[in-house]
Amino acid sequence: MSCLFPLAVRGSQGLYMVNGPPSFTESTAFQRDSGKNCKAVAFSKDGSLFAWCNGEKVKVVNVTRAELLHSFDLPKTVCLEFSPKNNVLATWQAYATAKDGTAGVPNLQLHDLRTGKCLKSFVQKKMQNWCPCWADDESICARNVNNEVHFFESNNFNTIANKLHLQKVSDFVLSPGAQPTKVAVYVPGSKGAPAFVRLYQYPNFGGPQSALANKSFFKADKVTMLWNKKATALLVVASTEVDKSGASYYGEQTLHYLAASGESAVVQLPKNGPIYDVAWSPNSVEFCAVYGFMPAKATVFNLKCDPVFDFGTGPRNAAYYSPHGHILVLAGFGNLRGQMEVWDVKNYKLISKPVASDSTFFAWCPDGEHIVTATCAPRLRVSNGYKVWHYTGSVLHSHEVPSDEEMWQVSWQPFLDGVFPERAVKHRAVPSELPGAEPRPAQAYRPPALRNKPVTSSKLHEDEPPQNMKPQQGGGDKPLSKTALKNQRKHEAKKAAKQEAKADAHQGPAEVKTAQNVLQNTVPAVTTGDPEVDKKIKNLKKKLKAIEQLKEQAAAGKQLEKNQVEKIQKEAALLKELQDLELGV
Repeated sequence: MSCLFPLAVRGSQGLYMVNGPPSFTESTAFQRDSGKNCKAVAFSKDGSLFAWCNGEKVKVVNVTRAELLHSFDLPKTVCLEFSPKNNVLATWQAYATAKDGTAGVPNLQLHDLRTGKCLKSFVQKKMQNWCPCWADDESICARNVNNEVHFFESNNFNTIANKLHLQKVSDFVLSPGAQPTKVAVYVPGSKGAPAFVRLYQYPNFGGPQSALANKSFFKADKVTMLWNKKATALLVVASTEVDKSGASYYGEQTLHYLAASGESAVVQLPKNGPIYDVAWSPNSVEFCAVYGFMPAKATVFNLKCDPVFDFGTGPRNAAYYSPHGHILVLAGFGNLRGQMEVWDVKNYKLISKPVASDSTFFAWCPDGEHIVTATCAPRLRVSNGYKVWHYTGSVLHSHEVPSDEEMWQVSWQPFLDGVFPERAVKHRAVPSELPGAEPRPAQAYRPPALRNKPVTSSKLHEDEPPQNMKPQQGGGDKPLSKTALKNQRKHEAKKAAKQEAKADAHQGPAEVKTAQNVLQNTVPAVTTGDPEVDKKIKNLKKKLKAIEQLKEQAAAGKQLEKNQVEKIQKEAALLKELQDLELGV
C-alpha cells in the first residue's frame, strides 16, 4: 500500500511530511507549515486525519484528500487528540486564573468534527491525564474529576451517565476492543491501608463485590496499568519513589498481573533491580519484561506468569513488539548507547544488532517492516535528526537537521490493524544505499605501559547469553519445569557415573594422572603423621579440585578470566608437589 504522509516531522524548521519507503522525499501534497512555534501534532487512530497547532490556529486536514477540514482559533493549544472514530477532537491549553484571582475559563475543549462546533468545555487544571478516554466504539467516554470517574455515553457531554466513586481514584484505564468495556482503577494507599487496583465491567460499579478482579499492594506511590489487546488481562507496574533498602535510586518496582476472570498474581522476576519496561505482545497471551540492575535481564512470560524465554542480560531498558507481534526489539536508549537486539519471537532467533546512538525516540512503522529512531530536543539539543531502518539492521534513510536548528518530534502515520499483512521474517539484511555501520565507539583509556600489550577483558559483569545460546542446554529452547529439571539432573548424574566406571575399567597403568585422578585415588584417611604436611596436602587437594572445576567450565564454553587461566597452568607443578609430599620426599 502506498502512503501519502507516512512520517510527520516537527521542529524549529516548521512542520512537514516525509514520504515513506522507498522515496523518503518531502511530501508535496502537505504544504509545509514554516512557523517556528508548532506546539502539538496528532494523527487520528486510522491515520486519515491530522491536526496541529502552529501558535495561531489549530488546523485539521484530511490526509488522504490533502483537504483542510477545520481551523479553530485556539493559539495556546499544547495538546491534541482525536476520538477513536474521528467524531471528536480534544484540545487542551494551559489553565490560567484571571488577574483578579477569580477562576479561569474552561481550557479543555471537545469539538464535533462533522460540524466544527464545540460540544463541551471543561476546566482541566493538570496536563497529566488531560484527555478524556473513549471506548474504541465511542459508546462511552470517561474523565477523572475530583477523584471519581465520570462516564458519558454516545458523546453526550451534558449528562453524566454513570459515576465510579471509590475512596480516591488516582488513575483509570478503559479496556481496548469491543464491548463490554472494562475499567481498571487505581486507588493509592492511605493511613496504613494498602493501595489497590480493581477491574470493573461497565456499568457494574456496585461496590467491591461487583469487581471482576482486585489486587492490593503496600509498595506503591504510582502505578502504570497496561491492558492486553483482547482485554482479558492487565499488567500493573507499581513503583515507589524511594527504595528504602538504598539499593536503587530508581525507587522500587513490582509487577502484578490481573485477569478479567478474577485471577491475580505477582510476577516473579529472577533478577533484583528496577523494572525498566513491560510490553504486551499483540497476541495478548505473552508479555516481555526488562528488569534488574545493569546489565538488565529480559524475559517473555505467559498468562500463568511462567517464563517462556529468557534473553539473558545486556545493556537494555526498553522492549518494543512489532504491530503483528512476530518481531521484538530490545533496546538501550537514554543513558545507554542505543544498542538494539531484533528478535524473531516465533523461533527466538536473533535477526540483527543495530546501534542507534543518542536516540531519544523509537517507533515501529505500521507495516511491521520499518523502524524510526530519532534524537529530539529538548532531551538532546545536539545532533538532532532521525533514521529509518529495516528491522534486519539496514539504514534506509538518514536525516540530520542543521546544527543551529532543532527537531522536536517525528511520528508515523497510523493505520488500522489488518491494512498491512504480516510478512515472513527475513534474517538477511535488506540492501541499502546508506552505510549501516555506526562509527566505532572511542576506545577505553589505556596507560602507556599497557598500550603494546594484549587487551584483557575489563568488564565488571559478563553478559549472560540467551537461554538457547547457553552451553550445556538440556535440549529445546523452553525453560524446564522444576520436576523436569530434577529428572534431568538425576539422568546426567547417572550418565556421569557410568562414564566414570567405564573409564576406570579401561584405564592403563601408564596413563598420565590428572588432578581428578589424583584426588579420586588418594585415600583421605591415610595421614603422614606430620600435622604440617597433612595441612599442606589438604590445601593442595583443595587447589586441584578448584582447577578441575575451572577446566570443566572452560570445556563448557565459559570464558575464563586471566587469573583463572594462570591457575590451570599451575596444575602440573601442584600435582608434583602433592605426590612428593605423599611419598615423603
